Amino acid sequence: MDSQHPSTHRPGAASERGATRARRTPGRQSPTQTRQRNQELLKTALDLFLEKGFERTSIDEIAAAVGMAKRTIYLRYGNKTKLFKASLQRAIEEWIIPVERLRAAETDDLEQTLLRIGQIQLANVLSPAGLRLLRITNAESARMPEIGAFTCQQGTNPTLAYIEDLIRRRARRPDGTEVDDPHEAALAFLELVVGGPANYVAWGIEYEQQEIDRHTQYCVRLFLHGLLHGHDAAAQNLLRQRALEEDNRRLKLLLAEALLETNALRDKARAP
Repeated sequence: MDSQHPSTHRPGAASERGATRARRTPGRQSPTQTRQRNQELLKTALDLFLEKGFERTSIDEIAAAVGMAKRTIYLRYGNKTKLFKASLQRAIEEWIIPVERLRAAETDDLEQTLLRIGQIQLANVLSPAGLRLLRITNAESARMPEIGAFTCQQGTNPTLAYIEDLIRRRARRPDGTEVDDPHEAALAFLELVVGGPANYVAWGIEYEQQEIDRHTQYCVRLFLHGLLHGHDAAAQNLLRQRALEEDNRRLKLLLAEALLETNALRDKARAP
């Protein structure tokens, strides 16, 4: 006589139990779910690194906060330093502005173009993601210099190269000549227009949007005037200096000639 439970003979019972076991099997995730969980891990890790600092943040805390086994984290990243760098890289990739967007902001007017680029860059840096990235990079760069280098390489250099190219293509002095050293000019633009306000806000100083807009406009005009007309002013000063030197030389010659004539007249007067 069959002693098994009657339910085992119900049509489809075996397949139902198999489906239940499949649903309950741990670690069964689709590739999309795995990617999503990994993004959650990196975001949570960066939040904790920012809140507590690299040294005081442990893998145990990160695992508990994200609801993931420590073993899984170590299998994916090996150690805390690699996890930190991966979380930072993700933040940079989400934060950087594509060069195509900057190119799309160009107009026929160079000042207006630079103003738009400055506004885009400042809005990006002063966003919550931008400030978080700036603060954690500043906090950890002294201990891990490669963090600052990585942030510069991935986040700053593409923008710097674009602005350098823009200046080389568009900036001309009144006499039609190109400006000197577009790379240094691009670096000065970022430091003057973007770097100052970003550092102040990162230090906790609050600005109204109207103040930021006014500052951006002023710095763009100051930069562009120095870029296009500063060389002319220096050249004019040099020309004035050379003209004064030439005038002095001529005056000295005239004085010498006058002295010679005076001496000649004196000698003639003394002659018997």
